Amino acid sequence: MRYIPNTDKDRKEMLASIGVKSVEEFFTYIPEALRQKASLLNLPPSMTEPDILRHIREMGGRNADTESHISFLGAGAYSHYIPSVVDHIISRSEFYTAYTPYQPEISQGTLQAVYEFQTLVCQLTGMEAANASMYDGASALAEAVLMAHRINGRKDVLISGNIHPEYRQVVNTYCRYLDINIKEIPFTEKGITDLEWLSKNISEETSAIAAQNPNFFGCIENIKVLGELAHAKGSLFIACVNEPVSLGILNPPGDFGSDIVAGEGQGLGNPLSFGGPYLGLFAAREKYIRSMPGRLVGRTVDTGGKTGFCLTLSTREQHIRREKATSNICSNQALCALSAAVYMSLMGKDGFKKLAILNLQKADYAKGLISGIEGYKLKFHNPVFNEFVIETPVNPDDINKELIKEGIIGGLPLEKFYPELKNCMLLSVTENHRKEDIEKLWKLLRQY
Repeated sequence: MRYIPNTDKDRKEMLASIGVKSVEEFFTYIPEALRQKASLLNLPPSMTEPDILRHIREMGGRNADTESHISFLGAGAYSHYIPSVVDHIISRSEFYTAYTPYQPEISQGTLQAVYEFQTLVCQLTGMEAANASMYDGASALAEAVLMAHRINGRKDVLISGNIHPEYRQVVNTYCRYLDINIKEIPFTEKGITDLEWLSKNISEETSAIAAQNPNFFGCIENIKVLGELAHAKGSLFIACVNEPVSLGILNPPGDFGSDIVAGEGQGLGNPLSFGGPYLGLFAAREKYIRSMPGRLVGRTVDTGGKTGFCLTLSTREQHIRREKATSNICSNQALCALSAAVYMSLMGKDGFKKLAILNLQKADYAKGLISGIEGYKLKFHNPVFNEFVIETPVNPDDINKELIKEGIIGGLPLEKFYPELKNCMLLSVTENHRKEDIEKLWKLLRQY
């Protein structure tokens, strides 16, 4: 879209209509000393449109992305191959403007797409009901915690310390002023949730236990035991999944008594996109369906007996009285959800399983090579999916600075989130990595 500026005449007419003399009058409440002076912006001279486009392309070319570099960075955002048909379908005019289907009688295509997405999420997670329109994995987990509190009225939530740290930050932000107490469960030397600590600290006041599988370190958790510990005290168990491809070979969380499943759907046919937009996955037991946030699309029949779709449950503040709403989720992530639905449909059960096995095998190959380098070692000796933590002989930031010179985006240094994990790097390997890519990383790491 081209930028069309307002003329001086246009601005004068608008200001006159508003009843002010200048744009500056809008900012008179800001102290003079705090205002940015135009002369201090240090803007470059004006350019022609071709020069601006060339300049923007040059700046964009400085980005290190998965098209120009080999990336081993995961940590909640994963580089998976997206079949071209996904983009082709979501680019159809009836889909790419998808927004909230307020008028179901003329939004049957959008509603059916959301319904199919919900169905596939239920199949993937082993749950009985799924919704749509969650923002991302972090907000989905926060909404799951709020939902658990609505169900049982308890105030304490025990959340595993190896859930994605940014997810935990969002949960704390949501709960800070809602009289919900968040307590962090430590992790063991194997990188998994400390079940002994949990068994001693869970009580009849615990609303829910939340754990991620695979967890932030890529380790596989014992979610069966976690669920049993929660239910023994009448608490709910929230399973978090931020790498949905893992469910191609791992048993779904619904098989282990999970009450709520929250997670990130980016890995299902959505690009990395420098961090978004993504989509949150959210599913629960049917008995809790009226406490779920967001929307639920249902299938019914019309007066002529034909199949039709409608918003069966939509307990949002836009649709009913604010005090009765379960959530203030407003945005509709239907386009991202459609990508996920198309992707899962294309993969099918067998394809999804093969994809997961490929991720597992390539990560295992990389883990074996890198942990065999002198000075490098695995931090956690526990089964993993497609991510693992390596302890490095030097600062991971220094390693990444050298790797980027060779066209490689390295792993995530963990000290920022876990001070006790100094000189530890989280590496991710997916089906997009060729054997030579992994071996190139291995050869370069041997130099550091």
